[in-house]
Amino acid sequence: MKVIILAGGQGTRISEESFVKPKPLIEIGSKPIIWHIMKFYSSFGIKDFIICCGYKGYLLKEYFVNYYLHNADIDIDLKNNNTKIQKNKNEHWRVKLIDTGENTMTGGRILRIKKFIKKNEDFCLTYGDGLSDINIKKLISFHKKNKNFATITAAKPTGRYGSIEIDKKNIVTNFIEKPEGDKNWINGGFFVLNERIFKYLNNDDEIWEQGPLQKLSEEKKLMAYKHHGFWKAMDTLSDKHYLENIWNTKKVPWKLWND
Repeated sequence: MKVIILAGGQGTRISEESFVKPKPLIEIGSKPIIWHIMKFYSSFGIKDFIICCGYKGYLLKEYFVNYYLHNADIDIDLKNNNTKIQKNKNEHWRVKLIDTGENTMTGGRILRIKKFIKKNEDFCLTYGDGLSDINIKKLISFHKKNKNFATITAAKPTGRYGSIEIDKKNIVTNFIEKPEGDKNWINGGFFVLNERIFKYLNNDDEIWEQGPLQKLSEEKKLMAYKHHGFWKAMDTLSDKHYLENIWNTKKVPWKLWND
């Protein structure tokens, strides 16, 4: 199964870093967040990726073209102009990097890769800035069982601030560091789609999260897979630091692979 990764936005809310690189190349630990996403999918045996490039997309292309060297130990003899690869750990990935336009909306980016999807084929779709511990195999099975046009992952994000519980005497009885926010379900960004969704996309100005998804829901062709586990989008610099702090611990929810 293929995975489409939307990686063309400007990431204006994390402009401290996206000013010099596309958001998917912002690092969590020492690796770009798109690497974490791809490692996550490949841990489920899904290794065929189509990356929708846009803003500073040439940097994404350079990263993957030079991926072999990025992950190798190199012995360089400058005197004799000789280079040897001493150690390398490569991924068994197939990666297409497609220029989908710098100002194209999310639905338009999906439409631009239509030619790579076969008739009635199912495929995964996600954003280049979100991490989760969702079971992708169960998500795909749920989608195939329901035989619908599209499946969206519904997630409940944690609140941005800690909360306190106060009794009737104004005594603090509990401090909750990571509350559930407003407890509403949101678009978790991990989709399984069927090729039939392309009929809901018309041009570069189409915003996937608005018209197309709204139309699919009105026609009862959109299923929701409820995910109760970890989910986090990297929208701000604070989110990046939050994810990095998790990465530096021994319990990383999305790390399902072995080093």
